[in-house]
Amino acid sequence: MKEIIPLLGIETEYGIVREGVENSDPVDESMKLLKGCSQNSVFRKWSYSQENSHQDMRGFKVQSLAQDEEEDAFCAEDRKRPYSYLEMKCDRVLSNGARFYNDHTHPEYSTPECSSIFSLVAHDVAGEKIVGESTKIRNQELGDKSVQVFKNNTDYSGHSYGTHDNYLVPRDIPFNHIVKGLVPFMVTRQLYAGAGKVGSENPKSKDYKGLQLAQRSDFIENILSIETMTQRPIINTRDEPHAIRNKYRRLHLIIGDANMSAYATALKVGSTRLVLSLISNGTTLPEIELATPVEDVQKVSLAKNRNAILQRTSGDSITALEIQEMYLERVEESFSNQKNEWDWIIKEWGKTLNDLKNNPENLSNRIDWAIKEKLFSEFMESENFSWDDPMMQSLDLEYHNLDPDRGLYRGLEHENQVYSLLEEKEINQAVKSPPLETRAKIRGDAVNKEAEKIKSIHWTGIEFTNGDVIDLTDVISKEDVEKTHLASY
Repeated sequence: MKEIIPLLGIETEYGIVREGVENSDPVDESMKLLKGCSQNSVFRKWSYSQENSHQDMRGFKVQSLAQDEEEDAFCAEDRKRPYSYLEMKCDRVLSNGARFYNDHTHPEYSTPECSSIFSLVAHDVAGEKIVGESTKIRNQELGDKSVQVFKNNTDYSGHSYGTHDNYLVPRDIPFNHIVKGLVPFMVTRQLYAGAGKVGSENPKSKDYKGLQLAQRSDFIENILSIETMTQRPIINTRDEPHAIRNKYRRLHLIIGDANMSAYATALKVGSTRLVLSLISNGTTLPEIELATPVEDVQKVSLAKNRNAILQRTSGDSITALEIQEMYLERVEESFSNQKNEWDWIIKEWGKTLNDLKNNPENLSNRIDWAIKEKLFSEFMESENFSWDDPMMQSLDLEYHNLDPDRGLYRGLEHENQVYSLLEEKEINQAVKSPPLETRAKIRGDAVNKEAEKIKSIHWTGIEFTNGDVIDLTDVISKEDVEKTHLASY
């Protein structure tokens, strides 16, 4: 059985605030954070002409998106600013192949394309380090530490910003097969992929007191949608492959949380990749069709016993944990004892589901929501607080703070209280260098060696000031990379 999802990536929008300043402008602060980035990079050369977010995987093109209307509103406000569009975006393509830019009100870090889970996780954590260092530089300019950046998905004021995991999937797999096979898995993936959230911002559950599993679950409204800023779906239908269109589609999943735990990120992306491989191989998946999958997303997140009972269209019921166990069983049958990385995912997935069923306290060193549950429960007991105290939401935000002196997760890391998946040298390598076996190697080398000669750059290609062009659209395999790299330099 082949695992045939060749490229992976994670996009993370970071929350940003400047404390002590009335009506601080997140656009301005994001710009200044980007301008201070010290990484070797190409600045303001991103090729926006290559972007196309209006094509839908269901076979049509939408005329407008809600984000277009929001952009129009932003533009009306932006006309009051002394900056051009490109100046505000502050796009940087880094020598490690990543993209770091201002997504209008958030600094966003997009990892380079990776071919392995551990490489992707290293580059995701490298993004934290790069964003954190840029924040430090900005605060040095200010002479204080008023700018704070958070790797999370909500500001507790009704706004949700995303962490999107991306998978390059063969185009010949019918999209409806992907949807049918993936929806029950995505609804329940939050059992181990959720970052945890104090309380709820969903009007239907606004009186919820406690810690739910996931931050994005409050904001999911559809099974399918091309939208990302409103009407957020379980499966996003944007058809923008950043590869040869007739060969591939890029599955752009926006339902996930920003994990501080690298272990949780690895399990989240690794399990999803293997399930997508089952679908791509035509493997018969568990016959699970949920009656109300959209409502089930939050039902799973809010369940106090961490194992919500869900209704199937067949009329019977099934638990969230049972769904995950059924997917794991099929993955084990197809991918066990073939590759070390797959074996790690399968082993840790099984261990995590077993702990969730029998010893949930064992999750408190590696799964974000469980880490929070232990940490916050101990705090509430010592300080005589309850879940609905406003202080608890403040602590929730501080868990995700990148500042090593304030971030609660950073403190647990320093005290060796959480599972350490990566060595520091792996993270430092990812900060500086691109993955060797994907087209990010070509992009990173071009930035590192020829930055001043680059006219424009994108995921799919590089244009130089002398007219030379490197087309990366069909560069997928290691062999493609080596061929193109040797021909270019």
